[in-house]
Amino acid sequence: MVEAVRAMRQARQRVVVVGASPKPHRYSHRAVRLLTEHGHEVVPMNPAGRPVAGIAAVRDLGEITGPVDTVTLYVSAKISSAMDAALARLRPRRVLFNPGAENPALRETLEDQGIHTEEACTLVLLNTNQF
Repeated sequence: MVEAVRAMRQARQRVVVVGASPKPHRYSHRAVRLLTEHGHEVVPMNPAGRPVAGIAAVRDLGEITGPVDTVTLYVSAKISSAMDAALARLRPRRVLFNPGAENPALRETLEDQGIHTEEACTLVLLNTNQF
């Protein structure tokens, strides 16, 4: 699993940003912009389906088709707990729990299903070439 994550960090990824905000001052919005600047394909997700940084958004994980490398969470544990089945169906290679989005129960569920998880800040990972 570690080698797969390292290889993923060196390649262009398809990244879903859960809780992506259209408000430029929000960290999730900054993540969408920075992921795009780093050459990743970004799929913003927010309940209103409002575009983020000029990118069309989806309202829920069920709208996403095709492979996903990373899901980065910017929502509370209360919200993400309801996404366990959808995340399992999506089968991303990893799920990032950004600060404030930690969810130990969901993390354990995903790890039990073979989905790698990390508690890490997407912005820090990108800015330090560790994404």
